Formats: sequence, structure tokens, C-alpha cells
Amino acid sequence: MFDTLSERLGGIFDGLTGRGALSEKDVNAALREIRVALLEADVALPVVKDFIDGVRSRAVGEEVIRSVKPGQQVIKIVYDALVDMLGGEEADTSLRIDSPPAIIMMAGLQGSGKTTTTGKLAKRLSEKERKRVLLASLDTRRPAAMEQLAILADQCNENVSALPIIQGQLPADIARRALNAAKISGYDVLILDTAGRTTIDEQMMNEVAEIAQIANPSETLLVADALTGQDAVETASRFNARLPLTGLVLTRMDGDGRGGAALSMRAVTGLPIKFMGVGEKLDGLDAFDAKRVAGRILGQGDIVSLVEKAAEQMDTEKA
Repeated sequence: MFDTLSERLGGIFDGLTGRGALSEKDVNAALREIRVALLEADVALPVVKDFIDGVRSRAVGEEVIRSVKPGQQVIKIVYDALVDMLGGEEADTSLRIDSPPAIIMMAGLQGSGKTTTTGKLAKRLSEKERKRVLLASLDTRRPAAMEQLAILADQCNENVSALPIIQGQLPADIARRALNAAKISGYDVLILDTAGRTTIDEQMMNEVAEIAQIANPSETLLVADALTGQDAVETASRFNARLPLTGLVLTRMDGDGRGGAALSMRAVTGLPIKFMGVGEKLDGLDAFDAKRVAGRILGQGDIVSLVEKAAEQMDTEKA
């Protein structure tokens, strides 16, 4: 996702660390290059402006200019600014799923990977949190959407089920039926997979707003495709104006896009990025960590994630 941006920033930082001392002119020249690199990566212009202003205010001080290793000091400042842009070290990426049945509503445009993400989230909650999860598809328009969610539920485990399909029901009625079923059957979590559209329209927004009123979800997650660039940022802003959104899920973070949407969305909406989707498999949903993503962007890799994945999938005895 961030390969091109990482290469550009890497080249800029190589030029800084290769010098023994930095002048304010050197730092400003590097910041101009960083600005261009972020804009080319499709980061929103207001976000880039705030980012560069924040870095400049810290990078042109005496502490950096007179530092023993000023180039590395600038890299550290850029890293800290990236972490802040992505939500900060203390960002709350946990889900509020304490009082059963906790309701999670999934929203987003058609094609954003919302239904697949619903299945991934159900698998994650059932395995990592030991929760019983009920899935309900409220997508009465897209052919086979309900069947797709039922198949995903079957692929998870015995703690994940799908609400039986009753043809002809309206989304609001399905939501009410799902709420009753979750309460009666003692599920810990109910995930409502709402319908998406190819573009945002008033009918769609009215429908999801009505479902939000009925369900009163503890979490309303916007699923956005990280490959769609600035369109995803606009989508997030419009959804956020109409729904009580509590967080973002970015899909296709393993794609070859420029990564600007991922960097912009948190800053534009003020919402935490809670998860990022990678691949089509049901275990391809990772908790979002601003420090790790910032490290990847600056070419430091994500060794922690690699180790965690290995620990989950490796038999300790054999290892």
C-alpha cells in the first residue's frame, strides 16, 4: 500500500542523514519534498498542510539544528507526526461490546468489502474475544448478499450464526427481527450488515439512519476501500454527517494504491481507524496500530505484526 511513498520519503531522509549538520534551509527544502510526496500519495491537501506545519514547527528548532545527528532527529519528528495523523499512540481502537447483545452496524458503499469485513469481524470476535456472534444481512437489493453472509457465517465456527432469511422483508423489519433473535438466543454480539450503493444517495442515507435509530448500535463502523483515494475521504465525511459513526475499517490495505485515503481519513473525520483488512480470507483483519503503520511508511517494516501472525499460526510444540 505505502511502497511508493516509503521510497520517496526514504530518498529524502537519506539526503538528510548523509549530512553532518543541517541548516534551517536544508530542513525547509526537505519539507517541500515531503509535501510533494504526500500529495502524490493522494493525501488530502488540508491534511498535508497541517502535517507539514506541525513538523516544521519542531524541526527547525535549535535542538534539531545543533543535534549530534540532526537528520535522524528530523526522521523521528516526521515519525511522531505520522503517528499523530493516524490517531496517536493512545487512540482507542477497541470495540464497545460489554453488555449483550452488543450491536455493531456496518455501513459503507457497495464494493468496499463490507460483507466480507462483517464475516472477518465475526470470526475475530468469536476467536479472540470468545463471543457468540449473530450476523444479519439488511441488504435486500444486491443479489445474493444475504446468501453470501450466511456462507461466511458457516465458514467461521460454531459460535457464529446468520439470521435465517425471510424473503420480502424490509431492512428495518429485518433489524427488529435480528434484535429479538439475538436477545432470545443469548448472543453476545449482533452485527448488522447494511446495504451499500455504488454512490451515496439520499434514500440510502435515510435507510441506514432509520436502522441506526431502531438498533441503537454501540458501534457504527464505516467500511471504506483504501484504494479509492480521495473518494473514500469524501464518503467518510458524508456518512459521518448523517450517522453516529464510532470508527473506520479500511479494506484492501494490502493493495498497491497510494495510501492517501488511509492517511487522510482519520484526520478529516476525527474518527479512529479500528481495523484494516488484508486479503480475502476470513482471518485477514488486523487491529489498526498507528505506530506500526507509521513504521511501515518510513520503511522500518512491521516486525511486530509479523511475529504476532507467526505466533497465532505456529504450533508452539513444533516450533
